[in-house]
Amino acid sequence: MTSVPARHTDEARLLASARRALSIEAQAVQSLLPRLDGRFAAACRTCLACEGRVVVTGMGKSGHVARKIAATLASTGTPAFFLHPAEASHGDLGMITRSDVVLALSNSGETPELILLLPHLKRLGIPLITMTGKPGSTLAQASTVVLDVSVPEEACPLNLAPTASTTASLAMGDALAVALLEARGFTKHDFARSHPGGSLGRRLLLHVEDLMRTGEAVPRVGPDTRLGDGLIEMSRKGLGMTVIVDGDERILGIFTDGDLRRALDRQVDVHTAVMRDVMTAGCKTIGPRELAVEAAHLMEVHRITALPVADEQGKLIGALNVHDLFRAGVI
Repeated sequence: MTSVPARHTDEARLLASARRALSIEAQAVQSLLPRLDGRFAAACRTCLACEGRVVVTGMGKSGHVARKIAATLASTGTPAFFLHPAEASHGDLGMITRSDVVLALSNSGETPELILLLPHLKRLGIPLITMTGKPGSTLAQASTVVLDVSVPEEACPLNLAPTASTTASLAMGDALAVALLEARGFTKHDFARSHPGGSLGRRLLLHVEDLMRTGEAVPRVGPDTRLGDGLIEMSRKGLGMTVIVDGDERILGIFTDGDLRRALDRQVDVHTAVMRDVMTAGCKTIGPRELAVEAAHLMEVHRITALPVADEQGKLIGALNVHDLFRAGVI
C-alpha cells in the first residue's frame, strides 16, 4: 500500500480540496439554470404525453445516476424504470414498448451501448430524450429532445472522474421529476401511497381515528365534578389531561397539569373546587378523519401534549397524546 505524505493529510489541505470540489459542483448546477428553456419544456411534454413508462438508461456512473432518476420519477407520479443498456442487446430490449419514452444519460453522447439502441428506438418510433455534455454528439443528433448538462470541468483535480458532470445530470433529472410532479398535480397523499412502508407513509396515511383512544380509555368528567375526583380520573387514564363534558358528551373544556399548577397558584381548595372553575374552556380539538400529522402539528404549535377528538357536533369520541404519535412513528 502506497504511503501518503504527511503534508497531503494536513487538515487545511483536506478542507481546501473539499471546498474546491463543492464549489465546482455548485457552479455546475447553477450553470443549468439558463438552459431551462423550450427544450426542457419539450422534454416535460414528451413525458406527460407518454402512455407507457419512461425508460431511463445509462452506462457506468451515468447509469448510477439514471437509476436514481428512474426511482425519483416513479415515486413522484411518473411511471419509470431503469434499463441497463448492456443487457438491452441481450434480451432486455423487449422491456421497451411503443408507448414508452426513453431517457438516456451519456456525458460523451457516444456511449456504444446506447448507440446500439438507436435503430430499435427508431424502428418503434419511440421518443428519445438525451441528457449529455456534448449536444453535437451521435446520441444527441438522434434524439427527439436534448438536455445540455455539460460542465466546464470536473471536481476531480485530474479532470477525469465523473463528479460535476454526474451532479449536473442528477440535478437536471430532479428538475424534470419536480416539473412533472407539479404538472400532474401530484399530492403528498399520492406520494404516501407509493411509500406505505416508510415513516413518511405512516405520517401521511394515518388518521387520528387510527390512533385515538376510545370508550373507557378516554378521561372525562362532568363540569360539577370535584377537582379531586377529576385528578383521580386524569391519573387513572394516563393521558395527562381529562376532558370536561356535559350530559350529551359535548366538550366544554379540558383540564391538564398546567391547569392544576395555575389552580394551585391561585390557592384553589382541591377538595371543594369543581372542574368548571379550573378547566380551560374552548380547548383545541381535532376531528377523527384528520391526518395524524395534523394532530402533531397542533400539539407543536400550541405546546400541548394531548388532544380530545370531537365529532361534527362537538361531542367527545376519543383522545390521543404525543406518546400515541411517537409509537405510531408520526413524530
